[in-house]
Amino acid sequence: MLIGLAATAGAQTCQTASDMEAPVRSALETTARRYFDMAARGDSAALRQNAIPLLAANFSAIEAAVKDNQPAFAGAQGTVRPPFLLTDDGDQPRARAEFLCGVFGSSGQTRDSAVFVLINLPPGKYAIAIVDAKGGQDPRTLTVILQQLGTDWKLAGFFARSTQVNGHDASWFAQRAREFKTKGQNRNAWLYFREAITLTTPADIMSTLATDKLYDEAQAVQPTDLPLDGNLVDLSAGGTTYKLIEIFPLGVGGDLDLVVKYQAADVSNTVQTFQTNNALIKALLAKFPEFRDAFAGVVARAVEPSGRDFGTMLPMKEIK
Repeated sequence: MLIGLAATAGAQTCQTASDMEAPVRSALETTARRYFDMAARGDSAALRQNAIPLLAANFSAIEAAVKDNQPAFAGAQGTVRPPFLLTDDGDQPRARAEFLCGVFGSSGQTRDSAVFVLINLPPGKYAIAIVDAKGGQDPRTLTVILQQLGTDWKLAGFFARSTQVNGHDASWFAQRAREFKTKGQNRNAWLYFREAITLTTPADIMSTLATDKLYDEAQAVQPTDLPLDGNLVDLSAGGTTYKLIEIFPLGVGGDLDLVVKYQAADVSNTVQTFQTNNALIKALLAKFPEFRDAFAGVVARAVEPSGRDFGTMLPMKEIK
């Protein structure tokens, strides 16, 4: 949601809240709280009016995020965490800007440090503020990226995320992952560790000591026969080879399901695609029966080159 162009060299610095001048910190916290209040009211128009021009011209994703999260934000009390002030003094946009915030030790991050990675970042002064929304429908965080234009802090990024799935937080998923690892169910462990990482950080642009530790645990059990980071994996069964694109947990109602996406030439014939989805689900469970211990059902989504997809869900008890 942060828009830019190409890469360049130049200094990137980060100030934590304790390093900032008091008026700057106050302005950032006030702005973040104001944008949270707009989101809580579902006022996408006001957010767009306060966005940087490039973001305002491509606002549909944020409008959708505001709509999805407004019911949870509306009944919540927003508390702003200490913000971060990021400065990129280059003279050209940067493809990948990495900001190291706080104190780092000999082994990397410490309890109060953070790393932010922003893609396609024009030079300028930015801030990141995280708002904890508690007391509403379910606990969530709102992370806003702010860019200073003149004397104003404009909206340059908007990331909303729940801190729980079906009432379970990151600690619960991490503990279950370790239990699966003890049982030798490394695929279940890897999927649960990844869910714990997602619930630990308010946005994918940020990493902390906690997420780094979970990432190390996840790497130790990372399977080679499941898709990751855009890499396709073949699943062969009954003379058919499925190209798996992605696999991840998804909270649905009160259940945790496993979603698997795979390549399909065409999904317009829904009857045929439904049958293929079912065949894939059965093949997946036949090869990896451990998934029965970790998930309530499996969702197969056939994805054609256009991006259009068709999904089928089977409860675990119905997969023979």
